[in-house]
Amino acid sequence: MMVAATRTLTLCSRSPTTWTKAARTLVLPGRGLWLGWQATELSSCLCGGSASGKTTVATRIIEALDVPWVVLLSMDSFYKVLDEGQQALAARSDYNFDHPDAFDFELLVSVLRKLKKGKSVKVPVYDFTTHSRRREWKTVYGANVIVFEGILAFANKELLKLLDMKVFVDTDSDIRLVRRLQRDIMERGRDVAGVIKQYNKFVKPAFEQYIEPTVQVADIVVPRGGENFVALDLIVQHVHSQLEKREITVRAALASAHQGQPLPKTLSVLESTPQVRGMHTIIRNKDTTRDEFIFYSKRLMRLLIEHALSFLPLKSVTVETPQGTMYEGKRFHRQRITGVSILRAGETMEQALTAVCKDIRLGKILIQTNLDTGEPEVSRAAACSTTCVGWGVRSLLPDHDVQEDRIFLLSLLMAEMGVHSVAYAFPRVHIITTAVDKRVNEEFHIIPGIGNFGDRYFGTDGPSAWCESDSMDC
Repeated sequence: MMVAATRTLTLCSRSPTTWTKAARTLVLPGRGLWLGWQATELSSCLCGGSASGKTTVATRIIEALDVPWVVLLSMDSFYKVLDEGQQALAARSDYNFDHPDAFDFELLVSVLRKLKKGKSVKVPVYDFTTHSRRREWKTVYGANVIVFEGILAFANKELLKLLDMKVFVDTDSDIRLVRRLQRDIMERGRDVAGVIKQYNKFVKPAFEQYIEPTVQVADIVVPRGGENFVALDLIVQHVHSQLEKREITVRAALASAHQGQPLPKTLSVLESTPQVRGMHTIIRNKDTTRDEFIFYSKRLMRLLIEHALSFLPLKSVTVETPQGTMYEGKRFHRQRITGVSILRAGETMEQALTAVCKDIRLGKILIQTNLDTGEPEVSRAAACSTTCVGWGVRSLLPDHDVQEDRIFLLSLLMAEMGVHSVAYAFPRVHIITTAVDKRVNEEFHIIPGIGNFGDRYFGTDGPSAWCESDSMDC
């Protein structure tokens, strides 16, 4: 269970996954839990002349990658807003859309930089029929791989610094002209004369002056575009190898984070009073009945929630008592608190949270293990609309710019290794628990542990030994 204090946020529809407003559910297919941490995202950029096949190459790379979370970003979305005079020129095919000045590089660099940090961004939607930005902007979320394509993708120095792999798509000029004619006439409502005029006046000169020379900065040149399957296979292999290297680096850093280190200052453990010790004795006992396990677990949860609330920011206030005297007290000074439970065990803490926090908003997150990689992945999240659902789980925090120091991660029981891993990756997140066990076994089960909390609580356990697979044991 997580408790966080922050501002409310409005959630927007997004691609490739969307908010379902009626059910208030967000599905995140295979989103890695460590997304956004230590630059685990990889950005690949495709540059080339107009109608060279950049989008086709990008699409085929994404399909071949078979990575569950990929973002495709097009430079076409970042054309500048035209004034009335420029609109008139564009209507007569006299405006140069292929010049660097036609693009909003400042916005583009800002968007790509945020995506590489795992944050959500607003991306403009450009209407080529009216030569204007639409009122609705698209919300794009951070991903394992960011594929960016555009005619002038290599023309900006700040942009180049953000690119991990640069690919130049080289296609014959005659083929590009034919494709441009087909596209602009069929999709953008242009006439043949206007397309030819714009090509000779702007497109061809811009390619020769601004685009073709940038092939020198490319890491890979792909002749014949999307039909060059050998080149596409090499690109896919390189991306896979880079992702694997970064994943190994992250794992190694997390695995070694606790070695020889004291418990982090961001950790707070509920005082082990005789009462707390007694409740732990009951719920850790494998012979405890389910009724007793639920009863004493709920008592511990209530104490844990009350303990966590003592860390919330308060301000001094003065109130008048019924006797007409003044009382100097404290009051919570953030806008609201939102709780998010990690299914399924974390859901059992909601009752204790709502009992002590009036009108609190709740959300849910399902984290499952990817059987192929062994990595934890956020599979599903449901929450009240206008509320950020990712607090306490860093893979969702960047989506809504939630500050780490406003996150409170609550768990009934944790292992030292888990505490160190969370604190190392997210040093400003508050970690609060009732107890910290020192060991985990070879299967990463907490020792002595509490067993599979969800199975014991919901009565779904079998006769086999307990397994710390549920989220209550971190």
